[in-house]
This record gives sequence, structure tokens and C-alpha cells, in this order.
Amino acid sequence: MLLIGYGNPGRGDDGLGPAFSERMAACALPGLEVDTDYQLVAEHALAMSGHDLVVFVDAEIGGEEAFSFKEITSASPEYLGSHSFVPETVLALCKTLYGTSPRAYLLGISGHAYGEVHEGLSEQALKNLLQAEAFFRNWLKEFKAGREIADA
Repeated sequence: MLLIGYGNPGRGDDGLGPAFSERMAACALPGLEVDTDYQLVAEHALAMSGHDLVVFVDAEIGGEEAFSFKEITSASPEYLGSHSFVPETVLALCKTLYGTSPRAYLLGISGHAYGEVHEGLSEQALKNLLQAEAFFRNWLKEFKAGREIADA
């Protein structure tokens, strides 16, 4: 499984994705490869092609809950530029360039303070990060247990 946390830590709560992936990398969870970046790029498609499951983690603007979690599918963009890569676009590139379509999810963590150049998360974003981390750890545990049963 590949986890990709992305966002700009120099833009306040936009750094939620990197903060999450760095926390997961520090845990060194078995079977979980972690990547952290400022934004999604075409090279992520290559990294994804070697995995059957990918979880993208990003800050979410205007989220009503602490976080959201949903399965996503590939989609080709109308315009393709360096700042237009979204998880669905990278999935489409993975399929087009490497012939693989990993199952993918998007974990969006609600942020509240964006815009001005500053590092660090808001107090509410940090609370949301901790809730998202607890959810993900439980989801990962249940996912692995389900996979073990299916493989038996």
C-alpha cells in the first residue's frame, strides 16, 4: 500500500497532508510505503504502478467534519498543468502510462487557516489530524484483516 500526503506546509493548514504522511512514516507500519510532496506530479503515477492500493491525503477546505474518506476513480482532466494534478488525474496517468489501476482512496482532513505564508497547523486542524490518524489506523487494521481472510 502506498500513502501519498501532499500540500504546502508553508501555507498553514495546507500542510495537513504532509503532516499526516510524516506521522505515518515515523510509525513505520508494516506494508505501508509513504511518500510526502508539495503537490501531485506525473512521477506519482510511476510510484503508484507498483501498488494495488493507494491512499492520497490532502487538506480539505470547507469540510463539515474533521475528515472525509472516499474511494476515487480515474478521470482525465480538461486541462493538464503542474498545479492541476488531482488524485483522479494521477490515477488516469497510471492506467495510461503503466497499464495498472490501483484501488484508490482520498483522505481529506479539514483545515481552517490557509493563505498567508506561515508554517504550522491551526489548533483545530491539529485536532482533525489526530482524528484522521485514529480513523486511518483502524481502517488499515480492518483492511489488512479482511485481506488476510480473503487470502486464506
